Amino acid sequence: MGLGATAGVAAVGGIALNAQASGTNGSTAADALVFDKDAYTELTTTITTDAGDKSVKYHFYKAVTYVTKPVDEKYQSLIVSVPVEIDGTAVDATHAPILFANSVGGYMPSSVTDATGVGGGGMTGMPGGGAPGASASASAGASASSSTGEVQSGGNAQVNAQGGMVSNAKLALAAGYVVVEPGARGRSLIDADGTYYGTAPAAIVDLKAAVRYVRANKGRIPGNTDRIVSSGTSAGGALSALLGASGDSPLYDKYLKELGAADAGDAIFASGDWCPITDLEHADMAYEWNWGGNKLSSGSLVDQAVSKDLSTAFADYQASLRIRAKGFGTLTARNLDDYLLRTYLQPSATTYLKSLSDADRSTYLASNTFITWSGGKATFTWADFLTHVGARKKDTPAFDAFDLSAGENNEFGTGTTQNRHFTLYSLRHESGGSARLDSDLPEKLHLMNPMPFIKQHNPGRSKHWWIRVGTKDSDTSLSVVGNLAASLEQLGDDVDTRYYWDEGHGSNIDAADFITWIGKVTGYSK
Repeated sequence: MGLGATAGVAAVGGIALNAQASGTNGSTAADALVFDKDAYTELTTTITTDAGDKSVKYHFYKAVTYVTKPVDEKYQSLIVSVPVEIDGTAVDATHAPILFANSVGGYMPSSVTDATGVGGGGMTGMPGGGAPGASASASAGASASSSTGEVQSGGNAQVNAQGGMVSNAKLALAAGYVVVEPGARGRSLIDADGTYYGTAPAAIVDLKAAVRYVRANKGRIPGNTDRIVSSGTSAGGALSALLGASGDSPLYDKYLKELGAADAGDAIFASGDWCPITDLEHADMAYEWNWGGNKLSSGSLVDQAVSKDLSTAFADYQASLRIRAKGFGTLTARNLDDYLLRTYLQPSATTYLKSLSDADRSTYLASNTFITWSGGKATFTWADFLTHVGARKKDTPAFDAFDLSAGENNEFGTGTTQNRHFTLYSLRHESGGSARLDSDLPEKLHLMNPMPFIKQHNPGRSKHWWIRVGTKDSDTSLSVVGNLAASLEQLGDDVDTRYYWDEGHGSNIDAADFITWIGKVTGYSK
């Protein structure tokens, strides 16, 4: 049922959605996207922060559909949480920054229609290969693994240094910020005719449409719509980075028009990106450059001929980026390891070791003799670091699998074709040297990658960035974050990048600092 059809609640696929439309027969598309500031439920929750537990009373707005012509309202809706009282003290969030927290993981669908409070978004189904995910809804996002201190594929799930779950949405609410949590279509969605309707670029188009809804409701939706800060993890981190890099790009306009998105901009003020799985068309090359010599958990090496092919191709790609870094000159495949080592990895180990007691530091160094600890600084070689990380998570090619079994093969499926090759290397390996990529893929790859927008100096991009990844995260190459951060720094953007020592995928060990950073860069905190 379309948003303009009835006022109040629309039943869609058995799910109650707060349509928040004016609902008269003469209502326009713009009327249908007017936020009803009175359609909330007042809730109270206790949120654990670094400063202790906080009792937060807030206004919760359920499942607002953010386009007038949705493909599937279950996913194309958002929830809003607005603090009104923290620990008994009244809060006025009228001018507070807005955390735009997506819950995408594995490029799977994410939905907020069943959410009953802040932090309630989650991806539907569990991420995996090219096959559609399970039908069960993972309301808390991807699950965390207690044995590894990692999350499977992002979503709302992040873990701190102790393995506990972290929610940026809840922490932002406890800090007095407005929180918007959007749903988005994902790669596994399939209709009755067998058509996949959530593959690229659906997820980023939906998130942009949600941003446009928020910005179009300036003065109605609580919070400062000119101070939207996105956050996401894994594929969600990639989409958060893409939101930041591609703001107001006209390349998405035709897709947004098809959905009936609000007539507003989709640029965001700042972008928070954890372990982004991005730059997908070059990710196989980068992965082998980084992890090519690391064995799989089975103890065997991947196909070294394929690994060498891809690693060699990475050198050309890296050179094409033309990224310069202070003290290193142009970053190439020859010096990128040294750049990552000296800029991020050694300082990360140093920070970690300094945080330990003398006894614990001695114990750690005794178990990790590859580290030289001198003058309060940790040094080691790239080769020894790779040995320290150990088994790589993925076979080769890591993203465009020869047998089309990777989730990314599904992400670039189209129509009734579930999985497709999206790199020439994998396509020609399977189909011969004259094979050509489908004609729609170059555009879709561009629309899913922040790097071209950064290279082209997109004027609508965010100028403030928070980027994080664990040093033991082999879900993708560590060069992905390195290149993302360095390319932004080259443009003069404010970039706060950190590699978490010995942490894995989905780690967020300085969540409180992120919340503080939001207040600082938006000018909300004095």
